[in-house]
Amino acid sequence: MIKQFDVTSRRILTSSAIRPCEYVTFPSLVTSLINLGNIICSYKSKIFVSNKKNARNTIRLVEDVMFFLEELRNEKSRIGNLTILSLSELHFDFQKVEFLLEDCSKGDAKVWLLMKAEEVSTMFQEVVRAIGVALDVFPMKKLNLSVEVEEIVEFVKNQALKVNFLVEADDARGVRIVHSILEQFEGGFAPQPSKLQWVLRYLGICNWSGCNREVKFLETEISLQLLTDRKKEVGFMSSLMGFMTYCRCTLFDVVDSVETAQYVDESRRGNIRFLNPDDFRCPISLELMTDPVTLPTGHTYDRSSILKWFGAGNHTCPKTGEQLVSTDLVPNLALKQLIKQYFWQNGFLFPESGENRRETSRTSSLDSVAAQQAMKLLASYLTGRLLVERGEVQNKIVYEMRLISKTSVLNRSCLVESGAIPPLLILLSSMDPSTQENAIATILNLSKFPESKKELVESGGLVLILDVLQEGLKMEARQHAAGTFFYLASVEEFRVMIGEIPGIFPALMELIRDGTDHGKKNALVTVLGLLTYPGNHERALVAKLVPFLINCLKSFKREDVLTDSLAVLANLADKYQGAMAIIREGAIPTIVEVFTAANSRAAKENCLSLLLNLCANGGVEAVNILVKNTSLMKPLYSTLTEGSSRATKKASTLIRMLHEFQEKSSAGLMDQFIHLCENS
Repeated sequence: MIKQFDVTSRRILTSSAIRPCEYVTFPSLVTSLINLGNIICSYKSKIFVSNKKNARNTIRLVEDVMFFLEELRNEKSRIGNLTILSLSELHFDFQKVEFLLEDCSKGDAKVWLLMKAEEVSTMFQEVVRAIGVALDVFPMKKLNLSVEVEEIVEFVKNQALKVNFLVEADDARGVRIVHSILEQFEGGFAPQPSKLQWVLRYLGICNWSGCNREVKFLETEISLQLLTDRKKEVGFMSSLMGFMTYCRCTLFDVVDSVETAQYVDESRRGNIRFLNPDDFRCPISLELMTDPVTLPTGHTYDRSSILKWFGAGNHTCPKTGEQLVSTDLVPNLALKQLIKQYFWQNGFLFPESGENRRETSRTSSLDSVAAQQAMKLLASYLTGRLLVERGEVQNKIVYEMRLISKTSVLNRSCLVESGAIPPLLILLSSMDPSTQENAIATILNLSKFPESKKELVESGGLVLILDVLQEGLKMEARQHAAGTFFYLASVEEFRVMIGEIPGIFPALMELIRDGTDHGKKNALVTVLGLLTYPGNHERALVAKLVPFLINCLKSFKREDVLTDSLAVLANLADKYQGAMAIIREGAIPTIVEVFTAANSRAAKENCLSLLLNLCANGGVEAVNILVKNTSLMKPLYSTLTEGSSRATKKASTLIRMLHEFQEKSSAGLMDQFIHLCENS
């Protein structure tokens, strides 16, 4: 039989070729070879930007071999092992040819293949010579083949063994010009537009979308290399990505395709929607992991959680209880990328923890000098044009800023240093919905960069961002505004300032009520961030956040949005005023109902935290309501057996409090119970 080779995960200029099974029958092998040959011959109609002659010569050679294979189809002679062996090698080589031609005709890797012209020409020569060797050992005389076919095979064999595949002159010239442009970038000089245009013409890239496909290909390849720790070529790839980004932004004034920010997000989604988000939760904290690490036992935890586990004196794997010989933590980069895709797909904000920022800094340090200088030149160019252009051209410039600010810390720092923030803030008042959305999306991306936060605030950005949150022309713009506040609120000083802005909580509440799931999520995590400053609790209560969220609890269809709502209420209930506001709303039965119905472990745990806070700060009034709610005990006991260790402790504490309340109340010892609640 012929083994199927997997091409779904094959990287460019690599081969997934495998040899046929040793028990393959002669007819199956010949049929499969002919099918492969037909696929190879179909590449005659494809466009090859580089290595054109080498690709065409290889296809012609395979066409000649097809005459031989077609005659073999009807061969009735006794077939020996040597015949099977040589045809198996030929099958192996044909697979390599197919992969090589597939790569050379790719529409989104043109500049990379041009710069790899010498390596690709060597690959053509090696595979063609391998075909020659396979034909050389073929036992031609033992089969009843025509003289004409034997002569063709002899000719092909001689050609395959003798031909030299060299770098073509035009390819060599293109490589030299690209290298000269990269050298200019390294020196901090902007290359001549005519040179850039010559390269794009040679590559057949004539519009913005063609240029953008090259950028996205290089970005994906860099990510894959970083995930697999194959960083050897990352620097050069980043140089080429800087080059193509510079071309895209400076040579084209029109975005000719629908490859908007939505397209950028879609390209990262893959099949992530089919995965269970619970698989991304830390077994210890039950929160979505942001820095997954793997123990020697093979189990994965969030770094902060497992470090706390070790810090408490534990030297075992939390899941298996196995004693650890080593506590070395190995970053699970593949899982981290999947979690990031999950955040991007659902419009959530991936937390920029200290560890994440350090990792991002390490990643940006892999950028080449050429890439860094190209981005500095490009940021200055875009900021300069943003100040003088109007209309569609101005919108296109802001869109370019949005794209490049999404990519890396380097790009964000270059835009900030170029003075992009003030003109971007001005555009938040634009009456063009697209321009306003692109401007606030860019500001959101820049707000992730620590050095930009202060400038955004000092430039009067808080009020302008609030205007977009309240009255943005598109719902997407309002979502981005909420996200911007989330990142700004990571700084304690700004958290205070944001909370003091009149209307901030009502505006966030309006987005929670009317926004998409993405918008609700952004608004809720922003509220949660603001509440980490105790002074904002009173402002949230004055804005009637408690009755608003209680009314919303049953209407939230997504578990993650529900989970965040419960987290906000639990945070408010951590203070006496917040707990009493929740109790006065008669919300406890609703919370119990949510706890009973919730499927998410995180939502259940947040319910438990909320109920415990209500008991601790609401005292007898809260516990009395819970004791009378007979539907609570069953899910509480279920949590004892099915929940995480943390949820189990919370459920156990709550059960104990309810039992002791009943005992104390019947014995008239309520003062002791109140003291117990206050210290729980």
